[in-house]
Amino acid sequence: MKRFFLTFLVGGGLALSLHAQDLKLPAPSPTATLKQDFSTSAIEVNYSRPALRGRKAFGKIVPFGEVWRTGANNATKITFGEDVSLKGNVVKAGTYALYTIPGEKEWKVIINKGIGNWGTSGFDDKDDIAQFTVPAARNAEKVESFTISIDNITNKTCDLVLAWENTKVTIPVTADNDKRITDYLEQSINTPRRPYQQAANYYLETGKNLDKALTYADKAIEENPKAFWIYWLKARIYQKQGNKTEAIAAAKKSADAAVGTPYAEEYKRNADNLAAEMK
Repeated sequence: MKRFFLTFLVGGGLALSLHAQDLKLPAPSPTATLKQDFSTSAIEVNYSRPALRGRKAFGKIVPFGEVWRTGANNATKITFGEDVSLKGNVVKAGTYALYTIPGEKEWKVIINKGIGNWGTSGFDDKDDIAQFTVPAARNAEKVESFTISIDNITNKTCDLVLAWENTKVTIPVTADNDKRITDYLEQSINTPRRPYQQAANYYLETGKNLDKALTYADKAIEENPKAFWIYWLKARIYQKQGNKTEAIAAAKKSADAAVGTPYAEEYKRNADNLAAEMK
């Protein structure tokens, strides 16, 4: 009996030990991955998130005027799926370390090739791809854990935002994608796919060629005369051209075509709002 009990204790202890090894304990600065579709690809950020825990961030935890890993532990890594410009500085598609030098009124942002660095150890400005400054703004609400986000996304621009405590830094990102997209759309128009609606919407959003946008919207309607959402697309194109009569007429067509669908109320409201805006 004693032998059985001893065996049970040893075996049970081993099982507990193995189970404990599998338990992921809370980290002081947990890792995070941010992935955001942007333009024709995506932006991904891998970083660790230090927290205040009653401390002061900038000027204390992170000294002013010194290179910072822009997070904790490993240097923060950022991957661009296509060529972009960061505040006018061209950065080719690829993965880079994101370093910063915080200041009270402005920060220096550094895009560096040292993606294998632990923090600032191994940092060398000879590996810099780009350096530029951005203003430091004040956050109305305190941010407890250091946060990187991607906001204000359009077809070709977005903001990479760094926020901690009451400080916020915004890095403007621009993708030089117009030629790539228009070439793709124009080539696809001549294939069985014929993305008329997508092409019309792109030309509307960019304001690049509104006449061509109308042509493609009409072709999309020819293929699907009951597509109330494309009549609404036409209305928005006319509105952007300043063509009040045609915009209101197209909006009314979209509302009429939507009758009997779950979207009837939404498209009637769209038409009413457009008519009121263009009075």
